[in-house]
Amino acid sequence: MDFFLQLLVSGVVVGSIYALVALGFVLIYKVTRVINFAQGEFLMVGAYVCLALVAQLQLPFWIAFLMTMAVSVGLGLLIERLALRPMLGQPIIAIIMLTIGLSSVLKCAVLVIWGPNNRAYPQIFSQVPIHLGSVVISQVYLWSVGFAVLFLGLFTLFFRYSNAGMAMRAVADDQQAALSMGISLKKVFAMAWCIAFLVASVGGVFLGNINVVNVSLGFFGMKVFPAAVLGGLDSIPGAIVGGLSIGLIEALSGGYLDPLVGGGSKEVIPFIVLVIILMVKPYGLFGRAASAKV
Repeated sequence: MDFFLQLLVSGVVVGSIYALVALGFVLIYKVTRVINFAQGEFLMVGAYVCLALVAQLQLPFWIAFLMTMAVSVGLGLLIERLALRPMLGQPIIAIIMLTIGLSSVLKCAVLVIWGPNNRAYPQIFSQVPIHLGSVVISQVYLWSVGFAVLFLGLFTLFFRYSNAGMAMRAVADDQQAALSMGISLKKVFAMAWCIAFLVASVGGVFLGNINVVNVSLGFFGMKVFPAAVLGGLDSIPGAIVGGLSIGLIEALSGGYLDPLVGGGSKEVIPFIVLVIILMVKPYGLFGRAASAKV
């Protein structure tokens, strides 16, 4: 039971980060109907930027964290303006291929600037573990979960109650109707990419504090993609449920199945679960079937 509870804790921690990054997938898809295959590289860039501010410029972590969020918003806006806005009106598949190319460009840029070696954050959070009964929890895990929940909650409130959030929801529901109401699609698209880069960077910062930082963080996006699809690519609550589900499935399969099969099961089991779910619910757990109006 102690081992099971420890796996649950690990699953919730990683799953909360999955949910945060999956929010970027869902947001861009809802607004633009584009799957952003550079989301993992957004996470990687955020982790490296914050690490550079902390380790090289010797800035306090929380100042570096705030500056990383500002840089993320700026980079998201820059990418949208230079690479994605000229593609408005083009076939969706062309824009998806552009995001694949963008992921390669960001990865190459990181390799040129920081190199391929593993890097580690300096000790920021206390190493004294917290004991909840027989379960031992590292403090960085608690901080990671806390900030993931905080940002998920803030953006949920933003989408539900703010004017900008309602504009994004309107565009996601019907672009033509949103245009007729005076909503600028260009501004909404730019906002979506900025938020996607921001939430990915936050996830990257805390993931970097848990593990080492290297270019393989870019592959994290492919691990998050099943979470976004599982919950439903057009559902923000689905991103949260999907992220937590995939995190728990990975932790439990890694703890119980890896010793039996020699490892690697936690990389495969989430995709098997995803296929099974999609056979029953093709649009994900919370996704909505597309409908045509006549």
